[in-house]
Amino acid sequence: MTASTLPPPAQETRGLLLELGIDAAAAQDGDLPVRSPITGETIARVRSADRAAATQAIAEADAAFRIWRDTPAPRRGELVRLFAAELRDAKQTLARLITLEAGKVVSESLGEVQEMIDICDFAVGLSRQLHGLTIASERPGHRMMESWHPLGVVGVITAFNFPAAVWAWNAALALVCGDALVWKPSEKTPLTALATQALLMRAAARFQHAPDGLSQLIIGGRDAAAPLVEDHRVRLVSATGSTAMGRAVAPQLAQRFARALLELGGNNAAIVCPSASLPLAARAIAFAAMGTAGQRCTTLRRLFVHEDIYAPLLETLRAAYASAPVGDPRAPGTLIGPLIDRAAHDAMQAALAEARSEHAVVTGGERLFAEDHPDACYVRPALVELARQSEIARRETFAPILYAIPYREFDEAIRQHNDVAHGLSSSIFTNDLREAELFLSARGSDCGIANVNIGPSGAEIGGAFGGEKDSGGGREAGSDCWRAYMRRATNTINFSSDLPLAQGVAFDLFGKGAAP
Repeated sequence: MTASTLPPPAQETRGLLLELGIDAAAAQDGDLPVRSPITGETIARVRSADRAAATQAIAEADAAFRIWRDTPAPRRGELVRLFAAELRDAKQTLARLITLEAGKVVSESLGEVQEMIDICDFAVGLSRQLHGLTIASERPGHRMMESWHPLGVVGVITAFNFPAAVWAWNAALALVCGDALVWKPSEKTPLTALATQALLMRAAARFQHAPDGLSQLIIGGRDAAAPLVEDHRVRLVSATGSTAMGRAVAPQLAQRFARALLELGGNNAAIVCPSASLPLAARAIAFAAMGTAGQRCTTLRRLFVHEDIYAPLLETLRAAYASAPVGDPRAPGTLIGPLIDRAAHDAMQAALAEARSEHAVVTGGERLFAEDHPDACYVRPALVELARQSEIARRETFAPILYAIPYREFDEAIRQHNDVAHGLSSSIFTNDLREAELFLSARGSDCGIANVNIGPSGAEIGGAFGGEKDSGGGREAGSDCWRAYMRRATNTINFSSDLPLAQGVAFDLFGKGAAP
């Protein structure tokens, strides 16, 4: 399971924190224990913030915003460029910390940091393209235009599975748009947040002109997050998490007319058609379903396979599920690390028990290495073969469970594909142009992301990320993502000596040409 040369997670964590500029003592004397899912051991104890501290952080961010909004956008982009440089220098170290704290294999952690770098580069370019439109006016001697202005304080609430990248999606754009930040990370991954904040502060020191308080970090649970949702000074809340969390947050934001950018759950599916390349589909399915131990919002959870190719594809997948290397995510060759905690393991086992009660055929799903690591939760990914899409498959379980279901008619496959509450990501494997185009059409996938001959997991920052229905409806990254972090004003300029009114309205109180 582990290479004998790997140091204990707690020991390695202390060295990484020092390398990233975090006082090790400050990560050991707090009230909030941080455990590594690799062994289950406590690797740090950080200080959590209460409601009063969170409110103070918002106040400081609001004060910084009033300075930062006057900084020209290309200049704001320079801060983000410097942050990207810090990330490049610290890529290996930060990725290693993510692996220790979130349990992701090293290549995925490196990919997460690269995603942060990518969004920073994207944002730097956008800092010179925050443009509005010039609009034709119906009134002679008038010009209309739209202008975009910084929005205010942006609150960011992130989940454990991407402990840094999702914050960066928001932070890089918010900073170039002229906003200030308050970040409440998952209480399961606060060390990654502390390290990321330290790197941003290092960039700010090189920048020299960033106002104090521009980026705030609040560590804690729901009490720490509550002021972000309640405080009128926080104009946008970008929250990533469960659908239940989104249902709690959205009404509170709506009540005070704040903006919400919600990235919630996903019960993602793929359809494999008779014309598909089965070797290609198998490789894509394996990563999408088993990668990150099934703990991505875009993880593949439902697989609809045409009955003519069901047997050969499932034979390949059963072998892949039985042989996929599970173990310490730091060890070379490991592809699947641990679940984040015992609760995730218990939810997985409950779902598998329900599937077995429906006479499903289950490959894998058992716990591994429990004797050596009783406080860590390693599992073999589970392949569950169902005769039809039952209720258990319609519910998202945040674990490596893939439900495989045969289909006969393509229209029926699409109907079942869409017959769930979520609508985040989807894919189809086919070499039939008509099937691919139908899947991408209004009659096809109802998800925010729809792919052809590639799995639903693994997004690029050049495209908008987010979903429909219970997946929240928010969008991060992509071509017009910056608009969420700014407010729009419509401006009309009269450069004539007349005062015609729109729609031909007459209000000649003083007589034509007369002065009051």
